[in-house]
Amino acid sequence: MFLFYKIFSSFLVLVLLPFVPLLLLRKKYRQRITGRLGFGLRHQVAQLGPLPRSAPVFWVHALSVGEATSALPLVHAIRQRFPAARIICTLTTASGSQVAERLLAPHADLLLPAPLDLGPVVPFFTRMIQPDLFILVETDFWPHWLSCLAGEKIPVVLVNGRISKKSLRQYQRCPLLFRTIFQSFTLLSMQTAADAKKMIDLGVEAGKVVTLGNLKFDTELSATTGTNAPVSMPTKISRGFAPTAPLWICGSTHDDEEEQLFSVYKHLRGTVPELQLLVAPRNIERSQDILALAAAHGLDARAWTMGVQRQGPVLILDTIGELAACYPMAEVVFIGGTLVAEGGHNPLEAARAGVPVLFGPHMEDFEEIAAELTRCGGALQVGSATDVSTAVEQILRDPALRTSMATAALQCVRRNQGVARRHLERMTALLVRTENNG
Repeated sequence: MFLFYKIFSSFLVLVLLPFVPLLLLRKKYRQRITGRLGFGLRHQVAQLGPLPRSAPVFWVHALSVGEATSALPLVHAIRQRFPAARIICTLTTASGSQVAERLLAPHADLLLPAPLDLGPVVPFFTRMIQPDLFILVETDFWPHWLSCLAGEKIPVVLVNGRISKKSLRQYQRCPLLFRTIFQSFTLLSMQTAADAKKMIDLGVEAGKVVTLGNLKFDTELSATTGTNAPVSMPTKISRGFAPTAPLWICGSTHDDEEEQLFSVYKHLRGTVPELQLLVAPRNIERSQDILALAAAHGLDARAWTMGVQRQGPVLILDTIGELAACYPMAEVVFIGGTLVAEGGHNPLEAARAGVPVLFGPHMEDFEEIAAELTRCGGALQVGSATDVSTAVEQILRDPALRTSMATAALQCVRRNQGVARRHLERMTALLVRTENNG
């Protein structure tokens, strides 16, 4: 299977070669495409200087924003455990690279665009980086890439692995391909026992699969301790909100969801007239449509990119990587992708901020995390937009409930910390085993 894909990818290089000059004419693609093809890579690695003797090289790959965020506690832990190590991070998307510049750059030696999975490109990246360990964060499986690493006998580790119901259906459609891909990993670290079982059910050797938890539990805890007053006032003002009025944040919302949430907000303003709203769409390219939708509901909304001087009770956060920093200033958070059948999004960033969390019925992709937060009292799962309205109003009107939920959410995160340490123990053992075999 890998041999077929390798031949196919090499053939694809020849087919696509005539189109490369056309892409290079467009400024939008020029720098990133050349970087993904490896232009300038030799010089960038050479500028790092000589590597101390016996210092390992870690190649960490993340697809986009979410994966870069998940990688942070692990990259930080690697740097602390191996201060002389070389850590090179690759990112597939431009948005992921932007977030990595802020989060990962302080701990990594080099950030690069991910190599295109074509012909000689990946082997060239591998020769230049010379990794002792390759770490893939959550997803972005490329057969040729994995095959090249396996051919060089480089240990390959999946971290923070999870398998959503949608992904499982895709893997089951091409069982031979994905079984071969997953078997090429030295170790597959899954977030939950359910994820581990799905991986084994796909035909992966059970000895390669472990459950080590979700790395996002180890992302640095917010300064708030369940009562968000210490950070909320200056942050609210900087975002154009009234400093003392309550704020409801709806994070990672989807199409057809904002319509319901704006209706809920209008209803809530009848009983909590000073309530403010921040909506952070999953796809920021939809921000103009969401502004128009807000206007249709009679709401004078503003977009964050309109300028910091704009003020008002309704804000559309149309930038990448800033939502987590906003959560501590909220009285209550709703997790998007859950009133519509999108599988939901990770509620840990909100829980880590020490804020009560709400989500709708569609949390299939984060089922175990949602269940644990609900079980400990840090979150409520509601069935409809009407239930969202009832829950938000109840939390806003009951300070004791709000405090108890916020505290429970934060304690849940703290109880589950230590994930990066567990990953690092496994990786250190792999490095030692590789050295002994070498």
